[in-house]
Amino acid sequence: MTIAAIGVVFGDIGTSPLYTMREAFSERYGITPNPDNVLGVLSLIVWGLLVIVTLKYVVFMLTANNRGEGGMMALLALVLRATKRGSKKRWLLMVLGLFGAALFYGDGVITPAISVLSAVEGLQVAAPRLEPFVIPLTLIVVIGLFAIQRKGTAKVGALFGPITVLWFGVLGALGILNLCEYPQVLKAMDPTYAMHFFINNKYLGFIALGAVVLAITGTEGIYTDMGHFGTKPIRIAWSCWVLPALLLNYFGQGALILSNHEAVYHPFYSMVPQWALYPVIALATLSTVIASQAVISGTFSLTRQAIQLGYCPRLNILHTSESEIGQIYMPWVNWALLAGVIGLILGFGSSSNLAGAYGVAITGMMTIDTILVFIVVTTLWKWSRWVAIPLVFIFLFIDLSLFSANSVKLLDGGWFPVAIALLLFTCFTTWRRGRSILNRRLAPG
Repeated sequence: MTIAAIGVVFGDIGTSPLYTMREAFSERYGITPNPDNVLGVLSLIVWGLLVIVTLKYVVFMLTANNRGEGGMMALLALVLRATKRGSKKRWLLMVLGLFGAALFYGDGVITPAISVLSAVEGLQVAAPRLEPFVIPLTLIVVIGLFAIQRKGTAKVGALFGPITVLWFGVLGALGILNLCEYPQVLKAMDPTYAMHFFINNKYLGFIALGAVVLAITGTEGIYTDMGHFGTKPIRIAWSCWVLPALLLNYFGQGALILSNHEAVYHPFYSMVPQWALYPVIALATLSTVIASQAVISGTFSLTRQAIQLGYCPRLNILHTSESEIGQIYMPWVNWALLAGVIGLILGFGSSSNLAGAYGVAITGMMTIDTILVFIVVTTLWKWSRWVAIPLVFIFLFIDLSLFSANSVKLLDGGWFPVAIALLLFTCFTTWRRGRSILNRRLAPG
């Protein structure tokens, strides 16, 4: 189960090293790759992985499950259980939770597009003449991914798990290989480098958080996919294999940039020895296909919960496991997602263009998660406010900072996931209100 969880749950966050450091030092943000800035960005990434992913989601949020199910709809169900029926507070929290759930669908469309594109674009590094084939190959890979979803999460996880385990091993090995050349980069573990980064770069440093957040994409998938595997396999996978590999790779990229400034244009593939470039591109492409699995299976889970709570019309749900009730396949949702992904790939054309659309939905969901979980821990779990308020304040401060930095992307593609979210939010609320009206009119007397 742990190996399968690595294949399904952590594929998304495992492909972030393909583009995070490249975007942080792209012309979009105007940050020069000098030693102070490289250490500052690395420090932000490291502490983002430790505080947001490890502490908030893997340790804290996985505890907030609704009969073993996780995700925004499960959290919303807990909130509704903890608040009084008919109160304004309940209505406001319900609207917030529904919009957060709708944002997940926007993320579900963007993740397969940016992940697969970023891997296939490695062909341009290996052989620039192959650039015209990037989009067609990406479309073929994406169609193949959605075509195998009917096999079910367990079979897909069993197929993808060993590949993703190997991928994280390669990430760690490449990191060590480059880290040995410039071990001083480990100083980025000191959080004061992150603070100095903001002091030195001021507004540009704040805006660069929009790229740093790419390192923590997939965190909502960790929570949403809880029902497929349970908390224990997810926590074991993260702490023993995924987190160490990610940290090593980011440190390796930082070391490479400091020793060779030209590597900043594509630091991940610049880490790879020439003889291993094509095998790593192939493995990266497979891994990005797997990365998309977390949001696809999470979307299935979220839609089923929306149906159970009365916010979505009944759709065909196929159970793909005899032992795990959370492992399902929803044909209509699967093909609708595929149509959205194809449109996004053709419309944006490159992972750099898509990076502008990425981040708004993720940070929006993270902020809403924090607000809703505060209600759960104080009202349902009866935590002392002296414990809950400081903890939630820290999470909320980080979430709002990341959301604010990403909000400037709204005109640069960030409008897309918001538009998807508004459309689905309207569908959820309309269906719920329509059912309520119908039930009142059909009620006797």
